[in-house]
Amino acid sequence: MMAQSKRVALCVTCLVDQVYPEIGVAAVQVLRRAGYEVDFPGAQTCCGQPFFNSGFRQEAMDLAKRTVEIFEDYEAVVVPSGSCATMIRVEYPHLLEPWPEWHRRARELADKTCELSEFLVREAGWAPAVNAEAPRVTYHDSCHMCRLLGVQKEPRQLLEKVGCLLDEMSESDRCCGFGGLFSMRMPEVSNAMTSEKIRQAVDTQADVLVTSDPGCLMQMRGLAKGCSVRVEHLATVLEEMTQ
Repeated sequence: MMAQSKRVALCVTCLVDQVYPEIGVAAVQVLRRAGYEVDFPGAQTCCGQPFFNSGFRQEAMDLAKRTVEIFEDYEAVVVPSGSCATMIRVEYPHLLEPWPEWHRRARELADKTCELSEFLVREAGWAPAVNAEAPRVTYHDSCHMCRLLGVQKEPRQLLEKVGCLLDEMSESDRCCGFGGLFSMRMPEVSNAMTSEKIRQAVDTQADVLVTSDPGCLMQMRGLAKGCSVRVEHLATVLEEMTQ
């Protein structure tokens, strides 16, 4: 899937850029520890997923084309978000299918784009040292990442490699309630779903609830205040455990 170059581009996503920049910093540090040079194309913008989910297909197509132009010259693109990686990998080729040349370019970008944990396990073969002080964790499978990308075991493998004791929730792949605009349009239902997710996490007695999606992080962290479990992104946990 990927070339043999030790240089990758980081597609940082809107939530990381605007809300959780520490996730982007952690992702860069972890990729460097795995032996890679990391480029951050400053011209990158939103991948277009909010427009796409709202039915604004033209705006989504415009951003898809822009993203293709910005990242297509790199041999590998890493995204610290399952949902944004899904947008590039799954939706771009569909969006741009009516235009053969754009469709080809979108397919080529899709083929070299990976979610962070997917890249570290499948491409980098990263083998970090075990940290004896690693916390007890439980892992939340975000909807896009596990259902559309099929990435579930990789985050768990990385957490265990750094020494975390993994304690599974009864429904690790149950939606956290975010769903992008769903959480805004139906907040009562969304929050009820999140409360159940947090309850299951607390029941494991884990110290940390880990997710690979910044959107899920934002949703769950907002309702986990005062709980015994704290919510963290996979990148920040891995970065902290491998310093």
